[in-house]
Amino acid sequence: MIEKGQKINDRYEIIKSIGEGGMANVYLAYDTILDRRVAVKVLRGDLSNDEKFVRRFQREALSASSLSHPNIVEMYDVGEDNGIYYIIMEYIEGKTLKQLIKKRGALTLSEAIDIMLQITDGISEAHNSYIIHRDLKPQNIMIKDDGSIKITDFGIAMALNSTQLTQTNSVMGSVHYLPPEQASGKGSTIRSDIYSMGILFYELLTGNLPFRGDNAVEIALKQMRDEIPSVRKKNPSIPQSVENVIIKATAKNPKNRYSDSKEMHADLLTVLNDDRINEEKIKFKYPEHEVEENTAVLDEVKEKTQEKLKEEKEVSKDETEEIDELIFDKDDKQIKNTNKIILVLAIIFSVIVIALLSIVLIIPIFTKVPDVTVPDVSGLSVVSAEKKLKKAGFEVALETVKEENEKVEKGKVIKTEPQAERTIKKGSTITIYESLGEETYTVEDYTGSNYIEIKTLLVNVHGLDVKIEEKDVDSSTNYGEQEIIDQSVKAGTVVGKGDTIILYIPNVLETYPDMDGWTVNEVEDFCAKYELKCTIKYEETTDFEEGALISQSRTMKDIIAKGATFVVKFAKKPTTSTDKTDNISGPVEEETNKSKTTQ
Repeated sequence: MIEKGQKINDRYEIIKSIGEGGMANVYLAYDTILDRRVAVKVLRGDLSNDEKFVRRFQREALSASSLSHPNIVEMYDVGEDNGIYYIIMEYIEGKTLKQLIKKRGALTLSEAIDIMLQITDGISEAHNSYIIHRDLKPQNIMIKDDGSIKITDFGIAMALNSTQLTQTNSVMGSVHYLPPEQASGKGSTIRSDIYSMGILFYELLTGNLPFRGDNAVEIALKQMRDEIPSVRKKNPSIPQSVENVIIKATAKNPKNRYSDSKEMHADLLTVLNDDRINEEKIKFKYPEHEVEENTAVLDEVKEKTQEKLKEEKEVSKDETEEIDELIFDKDDKQIKNTNKIILVLAIIFSVIVIALLSIVLIIPIFTKVPDVTVPDVSGLSVVSAEKKLKKAGFEVALETVKEENEKVEKGKVIKTEPQAERTIKKGSTITIYESLGEETYTVEDYTGSNYIEIKTLLVNVHGLDVKIEEKDVDSSTNYGEQEIIDQSVKAGTVVGKGDTIILYIPNVLETYPDMDGWTVNEVEDFCAKYELKCTIKYEETTDFEEGALISQSRTMKDIIAKGATFVVKFAKKPTTSTDKTDNISGPVEEETNKSKTTQ
């Protein structure tokens, strides 16, 4: 198990876990050589000994390493360290499109189109490199605070020019975005990604998925069979030109879809042009379902057969002497052969009819799948829940759906889909919803950062209550006006939603200057400016020139405070010996032994 502080390849220091998947776990790490944060994808420990999974994991690295595009997460490094297979990738701060949709629901038309333009542009780069993503869904697309997106997880990407890939016909993507050809086990092409992008576009515009069902099989059947619901029925303000993009992208027959991502990108660029807003609803060139194609072929064959039989029947009615002579001259062999052929065809037809009746009527009686009630596994660990569900006769989805939940302990089951106590077919696939516990966040050291940016992050992303307070500092410090100089919660502290953190910004306090060389007037002006109680004294001395400043009661370390007492002493030329006799009482202040005070 990877732990905080552990170093991979003696270079990448693990900071924390940021995601878990069916095949690999993802960690935030620090690259000690290049001084940057990176994301580390590590093959799960229980799979690292499985040669099939290791090959698939390495294949991800090889396929993704060739991609370089602003909308695709960059991959830096790949390797193996003491049995730990890892990929080092660009670390993206932001949220997934799925999180954005859950929070906001349907996006605006301009937002959805902007996101799709970025996605199609990035996928075009992958397709140009003969790489199919095969698992495009909002969970695999990050959106940053500036609105730019990054496509992640080419974990099941398929290189078209590879000759050593296995399981190319496996259904591996999320069923809600699964193209019909993948659902039926026919493998993937570039147009498979087009279908997934069409479903994603639908979800961005409506906030919902087009196809829902009690289990993955039911949803997959809808992907193969049902027409995608109209986005214009949900939101009539959406132009037909936009709906046409979705209809074309999600065509059941790949021939009716965009030929590649670049064509879809070009269509999106003009979709809101005035001349396209009211265009007609798109019509497909090719039949949408193979069944329709086969039916058309069968109808054609049937029609030709009927015509041929009709012609033969008409000929037999004529029974002209010429035909009789032609037939019977061959010693009745042709008639006998014809009768044999008819007999054989009749037998074959009978066998086919019996077989079809067996399939339709008899076999289902013996192969009928019993109904089973889904057991309640909420509150159990994922492992215990899987055992209980499998014991009841169900299949369990490979990946759990992870959700934050304040009431359910981390790692425990929140619910299942289909839900507990529902009666469904034995062998159906059950999806487990796993709790991430209460949403927490590890506080970092924010000193030196801009308080506006940090407050926005902590409030909007992590749900903290952020307060801004000023802290007094003297003018000798070099802090910026919006710079954080301290925080109430120390770095490394784990906090939850609603917790309070105080960010301190500088309140710069001025200190007294060194007044050496100042005149009396300059001192008086200074005292008046800061509203000080200023006392100016004079001392007879030969050590300083007359009028020179001898001392000041407050130094440069003292902070200027309104109403404070400030005493300044200036040098005065000594009096004559006669004057000294008359003033033996002490030092002279001005010439009359009095002090001058300015307030």
